[in-house]
Amino acid sequence: MQEEPTDPKATEFYEPVPPKVTPGINGAAPSDAIVLFDGSNFDQWISATDSTAVQWHLNGDGSMTVKDKTGNIQTKKNFGSVQLHIEWRSPAEVQRDGQNRANSGVFLQGLYEVQVLDNNDNDTYVNGQVGSIYKQSVPLAMASVPSGEWNVYDIIFHAPEFSKGGNIVKPATITVLHNGVLIQDHFEIEGPSEYIGWPTYVPHGKAPLILQDHRDNSRVSYRNIWVRELD
Repeated sequence: MQEEPTDPKATEFYEPVPPKVTPGINGAAPSDAIVLFDGSNFDQWISATDSTAVQWHLNGDGSMTVKDKTGNIQTKKNFGSVQLHIEWRSPAEVQRDGQNRANSGVFLQGLYEVQVLDNNDNDTYVNGQVGSIYKQSVPLAMASVPSGEWNVYDIIFHAPEFSKGGNIVKPATITVLHNGVLIQDHFEIEGPSEYIGWPTYVPHGKAPLILQDHRDNSRVSYRNIWVRELD
């Protein structure tokens, strides 16, 4: 057994020195972040269907809104492990119920979904409600603001690791804060989000972030999207 230190300097470290990062204020991007959407254009995004220009609505208030049945959009850049900040809003005018009320989703690496849904006075299966890791992990709390107001997701995602043979070595993990409330606590993701069937990992590398068009006139809006790469 190593001898217990008697000098405080024996347990002090001076390197590596962490890089300096200037934090943002009120959700603004920190100095080392990649800004994916600031409300001015879709320069960082393409259609997930055919890589053409985004057809979603670009709004005058600095947000974007899903244009029904135009398909998902994805980032041009591929990502691995990230810290993601994203703000979203369901429409104030409530339409339909269950999974058909303001349904969208944030897909990490295009595969692992954090559910976006208006659950205000709107019950559904709990592993598909707002803040769930879709069909896998029930959120620890339902922390939504009233319909029509802006929600915030702050997400810490660690990408899965695979062996050279394609076997899963380390599953993906995810932590989610919804409006500052911890709703997913380092959950070990079981595999890609599936609507039907069990999740099964398929080997992959870095991949885009995807925002979902649920194709049911969701009218969900997004704004202030940025990431910090963690790998």
